[in-house]
Amino acid sequence: MPYGLQKILILGLAKLAYIIDSRHKNIIKANLDLSIKDNISAEKYQDIVKYCHKNLALVLLQVLRSSRLSVQSLEESVSFENRHYIDEAIKEGRKIIIISAHYGNWELGATAIGALIHPITSIHKKMNNKYFDDYLLKSRSKFNMTMIEKKGAIRHLVKAIKSNKIITMMIDQNVNPKDGIYVDFLGAKATQSAAPAFLARKFDALIIPILIHTTPEKENVIRFFEPIQTPKTDNEEEDILNSTQAQADMLADVIKNHPEPWFWCHKRWKSAHAEIY
Repeated sequence: MPYGLQKILILGLAKLAYIIDSRHKNIIKANLDLSIKDNISAEKYQDIVKYCHKNLALVLLQVLRSSRLSVQSLEESVSFENRHYIDEAIKEGRKIIIISAHYGNWELGATAIGALIHPITSIHKKMNNKYFDDYLLKSRSKFNMTMIEKKGAIRHLVKAIKSNKIITMMIDQNVNPKDGIYVDFLGAKATQSAAPAFLARKFDALIIPILIHTTPEKENVIRFFEPIQTPKTDNEEEDILNSTQAQADMLADVIKNHPEPWFWCHKRWKSAHAEIY
């Protein structure tokens, strides 16, 4: 099926999902009401509510197409902004931790990094559907992505970073308080994984944030942000908290300026504000 027709079909399904999926619309509204509602217009509020299903459909389409894509087609579909941040770190032989979020077409972003810049090692949360899970793993591994199971992931990440492999982690989902720490995110208390900061401090690694944006010209731009240096003082707890908060602040600043592409239908503040859901 031609890509244009695929896109029409998947966006049609997204519209249908938006109409019948009241559960996730309520989650989106709960998140907005807790965080940025007072700083956006009523029109922008509705745009965000409507966009989440559309963006998720486009991410799904990317997954379905990945196994048939070539490296050349990837090169033609993305561009990089501030790529010097990672190129310089690789040249200097630094250990690198890439952090990202469920923002824009995140599957395309990860695929492009592995295929066009450097092989990466990432965490994979096993999906309930075995067929789709196998398909996803196959399409990711095609583009120099090594996937490790979420259970026991830290041990594998430590092994990878010791071997000077670039590891990637998503930082924007709610985690159990015993597995993370509390930060301020978009003006409300939330839990976040401390793993990037812990590993960066332990191995003197550079944390490089990336997000994928779509410009008005429909080009996919993978943007690298200024690296985060995790301090290493006598107070390990404070060092990790400061680094983790800096990661949250980076993402929050982007979302405030362009909120639609973020994955608003996740219960991001569940640990600290379960009552809103």
